[in-house]
Amino acid sequence: MTEAAGLAPKRILVTGGTGLVGRAIEKVVADGEGRPDEEWIFVSSRDADLTNAAETKALFEQHKPTHVIHLAAMVGGLFKNIRYNLDFWRRNIHINDNVLHSAYETGVQKVVSCLSTCIFPDKTTYPINESMIHNGPPHSSNFGYSYAKRMIDIQNRGYFEQHGCRFTAVIPTNVFGPHDNFNIEDGHVLPGLIHKVYLAKHTGSALTVWGTGKPRRQFIYSLDLARLFLWVLREYEEVEPIILSVGEDDEVSIKEAAEAIAEAMDFRGELVFDTTKADGQFKKTASNAKLRHYLPGFQFTPFRQAVKETCAWFSANYANARK
Repeated sequence: MTEAAGLAPKRILVTGGTGLVGRAIEKVVADGEGRPDEEWIFVSSRDADLTNAAETKALFEQHKPTHVIHLAAMVGGLFKNIRYNLDFWRRNIHINDNVLHSAYETGVQKVVSCLSTCIFPDKTTYPINESMIHNGPPHSSNFGYSYAKRMIDIQNRGYFEQHGCRFTAVIPTNVFGPHDNFNIEDGHVLPGLIHKVYLAKHTGSALTVWGTGKPRRQFIYSLDLARLFLWVLREYEEVEPIILSVGEDDEVSIKEAAEAIAEAMDFRGELVFDTTKADGQFKKTASNAKLRHYLPGFQFTPFRQAVKETCAWFSANYANARK
């Protein structure tokens, strides 16, 4: 890479590079948000098993990154988490420790890791902000994943205090978009609903939504999140994490989300709510005041437009989409 404007070139390694957020970062970089002094390397589990310390170290020595965006994780929706809390804890703890320690050992200048709003205490006041992460236990349904993600914040602080490393983390709310996992059993709520609407429309059946439809969520479009990741990588200097989210007023209920998907896919059948299924947390309202302090003018894609684009992508890529 050539040096632009006297800046030392950056080699940016993205773990989990073929997932929802990795694909979105790859797209916004390719569509003009990348810079001449940046070389982007997207890796997936096919390139290295990040639960294995030696393979992780070898990956870092092979690519010699100066910067890392760490997205790789074992993830799943509510019902998968309930069944496999121990697995979520162990796999994610190993992945995160191996990535952060390899970054330290190979002299990486900055790491931006991806957390989740599910890490926040179950019993809390709203809106949630960055200072509340460790104020109490997370929701019991996904404690393994939540505690493993919380520990990234602990490690970031440790690497900064002991070694001066600039390792930080972002906390997105519910992410959705192209290249998501649309699996109905194990995926997150929005892509699961998109898949359900697609099938209901093609079979002429009713749309069954799990739970009451009343829980509320802040959804962030993966392409918006990708643009914010680039800003964090380049500009955000704190070790303390930052919530990346739409505003509190943009929270929508699961019922409203299902209706937006039905509209986007022109589904005209009946909506049925299976109240025998668990709802999970009623709400996880997060404050984006810190983000707005830094980026008051950032424009999020309107929810219905983002849903429409995601539904169109899923329909066009049905054969190859993760499901």
